[in-house]
Amino acid sequence: MSTRTRISAGRPHPLGATPDAGGVNFAVFSQNATRMQLCLFERFGRETARIDMPEREGHVWHCYVAGLKPGQHYGFRAHGPYRPDEGHRFNPNKLLLDPYARQISGHAIWHDALHGYDTRSRLHDLSYDTRDSAPYMPRAVVCDTSKLLPARPPDRPMADTVIYEAHVAGLTADRPDIASRGRFQGLASDKIIDHLGRLGVTAIELLPVHAFVNDRFLVEKGLSNYWGYQSIGFFAPEPRYLASHDIAEFRAMVDRFHSAGIEVILDVVYNHTGEGNQMGPTLSFRGLDNASYYRLAENRRYHIDDTGTGNTLNIEHPMVLRMVMDSLRYWVEVMGVDGFRFDLCTALGRRAEGFDRNAPFFQALRQDPVLGRVKLIAEPWDIGPGGYQLGAIPRRSRSGTTSSATRCATSGAARPA
Repeated sequence: MSTRTRISAGRPHPLGATPDAGGVNFAVFSQNATRMQLCLFERFGRETARIDMPEREGHVWHCYVAGLKPGQHYGFRAHGPYRPDEGHRFNPNKLLLDPYARQISGHAIWHDALHGYDTRSRLHDLSYDTRDSAPYMPRAVVCDTSKLLPARPPDRPMADTVIYEAHVAGLTADRPDIASRGRFQGLASDKIIDHLGRLGVTAIELLPVHAFVNDRFLVEKGLSNYWGYQSIGFFAPEPRYLASHDIAEFRAMVDRFHSAGIEVILDVVYNHTGEGNQMGPTLSFRGLDNASYYRLAENRRYHIDDTGTGNTLNIEHPMVLRMVMDSLRYWVEVMGVDGFRFDLCTALGRRAEGFDRNAPFFQALRQDPVLGRVKLIAEPWDIGPGGYQLGAIPRRSRSGTTSSATRCATSGAARPA
């Protein structure tokens, strides 16, 4: 059957890929794109269809493709102006990850085609590259999370919480007696849970588990990104921590910790992404709408860098704020986690005039009925002007928000030797 005959308008919500009995609804935000294409792939990489998304509502492009099922690989191509001096870097030759992808197939294979500009040009990022990046890009994967039942967390008061900070891989790396070491399954093994219980631990805080970028300069040295502070997918578990490419493994880990009375807190990186500055690759946000997703300098060719990583997410934009809030609720409601530690939390409160304790992000947290019942921990600094904000991160009416200084007094750190 021709793919063309199976496409309908669909709906603009929820964002991401949502399967049902008849097919999959796709919705993606871009305020400045002029055309959006959905690309479908075979599991092992061949592009099988390129579909113009027919509808746009409130800057959300959407369509419904009948006959598709969970497991379908996909990505987007965004058309629009390529005017870096105005902040626009659209290039439909670049395959883009869905910011709402629940699963990502793997990691990028580093190649110059991943850049929106021609790396050979003397114009640098002002040039334009026509090579297709799809052969080198991971894909988003359609997932059905409807079968994951609501979690039953321990819900321990913050004052009674003892936090153990750990790296998913590092905690089991030197344990050949643990099956699936280095993965979520190994982390939730009886031996690790028993060890935490003997220490009196009531919560395990995991270093970043969102899908992240293996930086090119590391890969070219035969290394990889160990710590994970280069997020590229705020809804997707890091692929290397999955044993069977099934995101339900993460939820199973959380349930096992809960059964032992141990809460799960995530170290989350919403202040920047792994795309870097204007010289970085075009993997997702930059290609979908650079001027909306990122805070840009007065010369809009350049990114504001309050994070020391090359870019800063534009949390003031309502749709970027929505993405962050949707992500937080997803990890609580679907994946069952009990709280978050916000990396460089000061950056999440920045506005054009500087840090604001009443910034949209903090206001959104205060009123959210889901996030109002979980533990929230702030790292109270970034490298921008006036970045040290210890004591200035606002508290909620419910006790449960703390700065990193308080957290570190009760947390243990797991690091590889």
